[in-house]
Amino acid sequence: MTGFGKATVSLNDKKITVELRSLNSKGLDVYLKSPSTYKEKELPIRKIIGDGLERGKIECQIIEENAGTKSNVSINASLVKHYYSELKKISDELGESPSDLMTTVMRMPDVMKSEESSLDDEEWDALEKTIQEAVKEITAFREQEGASLVNDFNTCLDNIENLLNEVPKYEDLRIDIIKERMRKGLEKMAEKVDENRFEQELIYYIEKLDVSEEKTRLQHHLNYFRETMDSADANGKKLGFITQEIGREINTLGSKSYHAELQKIVVDMKDNLEKIKEQVLNTL
Repeated sequence: MTGFGKATVSLNDKKITVELRSLNSKGLDVYLKSPSTYKEKELPIRKIIGDGLERGKIECQIIEENAGTKSNVSINASLVKHYYSELKKISDELGESPSDLMTTVMRMPDVMKSEESSLDDEEWDALEKTIQEAVKEITAFREQEGASLVNDFNTCLDNIENLLNEVPKYEDLRIDIIKERMRKGLEKMAEKVDENRFEQELIYYIEKLDVSEEKTRLQHHLNYFRETMDSADANGKKLGFITQEIGREINTLGSKSYHAELQKIVVDMKDNLEKIKEQVLNTL
């Protein structure tokens, strides 16, 4: 969702610049800073930005510069004369002769007048197109970042998938370890072991520790993440939900591992998943 876009247009005696900055956000949050001339068009401007960018914390700054010789600022001459006359009278009465009397006058209220220019259709059309150009530029920036994210996601997904394929190597060893632990525990009790009962209890624990469903669901979630990522729609939030499901299956695998190598596999899976979680926050 991060990005930057900028577009400029020259119109008559004006130069209008539109700058857009985007940061991560759960929804769309547009902060608009513009000259008072464009205040009446604030809602249409927000709509253009929202339709184009969909999501993110967007800062839009519209800068208006005078590119000609004509200025919309003038001096209120009659008010300057009035201030000067009144201040001169006071200074004469006090026997003072300030050398910077004009400087004081020019700082008095309403001496400088700013003539507000109205927004005509031609200027609004130019501004609208400039905003759209800035939106296109920030979208192109986002697409470049997105292509990089796809590579990062695929690398982490492949790593988790490769680690998942390593799990079967240790499943039988894990059962042997559990069986040996149970038998040694019974031997310490110096009780005669009922082999049938022992096998029944062992089967019970094996069923509880079976990870077949977790492996199947985890593979399904990895495939679903890829399908969603390749979709043309904005699915950043959906990818976040899928990531949560991937995490649940990895955690369940960890709770049923009972083998040092399996635990290492789970830790490596979690490491790759954390990298995905960090980047999902930057996904539209």
